[in-house]
Amino acid sequence: MTLTLPAPAKLNLFLHITGRRNDGYHSLQTLFALLDQGDTLTFESAPSLQLHCDAPQVPCDESNLILKAAAGLREHTGCQQGARITLDKRLPMGGGVGGGSSDAATALLGLNQLWGLNLSLATLAELGLSLGADVPVFVKGKSAWAEGVGEQITPVSLPDAHFLVIHPGIHVSTARIFGDRELTRDTPISKLPASLEAVLTRDFHNDCEAVATKHFPEIGKTLDWLRQHTGNARMTGTGACCFARLTGPQQGQQLLQQLPQHWTGFVARSRNTSPLHEALARFRETQNSGESAQTGKTHR
Repeated sequence: MTLTLPAPAKLNLFLHITGRRNDGYHSLQTLFALLDQGDTLTFESAPSLQLHCDAPQVPCDESNLILKAAAGLREHTGCQQGARITLDKRLPMGGGVGGGSSDAATALLGLNQLWGLNLSLATLAELGLSLGADVPVFVKGKSAWAEGVGEQITPVSLPDAHFLVIHPGIHVSTARIFGDRELTRDTPISKLPASLEAVLTRDFHNDCEAVATKHFPEIGKTLDWLRQHTGNARMTGTGACCFARLTGPQQGQQLLQQLPQHWTGFVARSRNTSPLHEALARFRETQNSGESAQTGKTHR
């Protein structure tokens, strides 16, 4: 069996740090928007666990979250099956668009299917939380309002929107941002707004932006460029990617042609249901159709 699945990007439409817990983790509030762009993982049955990726900056050893997800699945279930996993890496590392977390979530769902484990999304999300705070939202596959360390997830329906996402060519360490003494950690707790359009207004923001632009001036330049060309801009996660809401995809394609040479970017559409879940549903439908056809032939 061969199974190819997307690992979609996400944007934090806002990110408020509301406190710091005794265990050192930060309490936060955020709104996750899933996108229709991302990495791709291909799974094939194999006698052992293997990860392959052509991108030289991607480690293919046990430090990679994909293999950590696979190991966690095997430990939880006692499964001894293997898999050859091939990663087509498109999302920037250290970009704040959830690349590693999304890859891990796709690994959990893909191997759950490949190995016939039949674990629930709730169980897979719990396993994913041990890999990273953003993994559960990718596992559950819905745009979501999130609290706690990101694991308290409330699905929401976001307005359809297109975004220009820019990576300014730098790598941002999440630990460096959250470890900065100047990081705001006392933003008042907000209620889920009646109109989700409100999260793109001045009442919501990204608390990590000020610290990130202090350490990485290129992020500030990116935000200024986006505001100049679109009238809005925000950083996602702890950076380095920044985004702007567009009037439509054509505006985004025009702006991509004007990017400074050392920046990269993409235009993406927000999705309330993850492309990962849609791809899995299509795969299962195809499998079921094939089994039904085979059963029909047997009875005839």
